[in-house]
Amino acid sequence: MPSQKETDPFAEEREKMVREQIEARGVQNHAVLQAMRKVARHLFVPENYRDRAYDDMPLPIGEGKTISQPYIVAYMTEALKLHPTDRVLEIGTGSGYQTAILAEIAKEVYSIEILPELARRAQELLSSLGYLNVHIKIGDGYSGYPEKSPFDGIILTAAPPSIPPPLLDQLTEGGRLIAPVGLDFQQLVLVRKTKEGFEKQNLLPVRFVPMTGRARKMS
Repeated sequence: MPSQKETDPFAEEREKMVREQIEARGVQNHAVLQAMRKVARHLFVPENYRDRAYDDMPLPIGEGKTISQPYIVAYMTEALKLHPTDRVLEIGTGSGYQTAILAEIAKEVYSIEILPELARRAQELLSSLGYLNVHIKIGDGYSGYPEKSPFDGIILTAAPPSIPPPLLDQLTEGGRLIAPVGLDFQQLVLVRKTKEGFEKQNLLPVRFVPMTGRARKMS
């Protein structure tokens, strides 16, 4: 029987990534850590970047977009506090890596990507990996996915100048939204929907690619 190293040559690098980049920096949620251990990040980056796939850094994926650094993926996912029965909306499918992490934890993941080529590639890869609970739609994520709402969690992987109001409307009561917000200076923002309204918390400074489409017109 072949060893794990033979069947997955990046297994040791991925375990080291989780141990040194993610656990060591305070991410504790068991489901998130297990997802980060399982999902093969090297499959979501271009072949010429695979030797750097488990470094703690964003990497280009084409179309002027990037795959987020592993720590930020884990941090944002943990902040959503997802349960196995939850339905999640992702704005900005990109490579599909964050999508796969969410799909390991939540019941259903709906993801919107404005660039058709990225959406197609992500759909093909995620389908080949067996993620039957992922649903990718090509379009502008500013308006969310009202026909599939409400969602227990919403995550944005590109930065709008401010949080699109339609996304807040599509949260369940008790649901959480996490997004990088801002233009030149960006802040990772967590919003929780309550009976009384919305609770907002600034978490840490970040740098993401800007959200395009309608969000750019609102800046």
